[in-house]
Amino acid sequence: VQLVESGGGLVQPGGSLRLSCAASGFTFSSYAMSWYRQAPGKERELVAAITSAGSSTHYADFVKGRFTISRDNAKNTVYLQMNSLKPEDTAVYYCYPGHGSWGQGTQVTVSS
Repeated sequence: VQLVESGGGLVQPGGSLRLSCAASGFTFSSYAMSWYRQAPGKERELVAAITSAGSSTHYADFVKGRFTISRDNAKNTVYLQMNSLKPEDTAVYYCYPGHGSWGQGTQVTVSS
């Protein structure tokens, strides 16, 4: 399993970012995919998940209505569109298929 997250950066409160995760080493279209995040000093937490075909999604309460998870099985890529970002969204964001090693993640910093 190889996971390469990208798209993070520094953004002002209220701004938007789109994260991407390129996956390889497994049959991407057969697995549900999730985004997690880990803030300094805190445990990793689930942000959003999407089924293998993309027909169903799940969101943590703290991102509902602001974040959207999607996937392109032809490109072996999962996305996280993040809108109305808040300082408390600052964290390293990871994608994960539920097995194998984690990737390096991508840093998201929300600050004015």
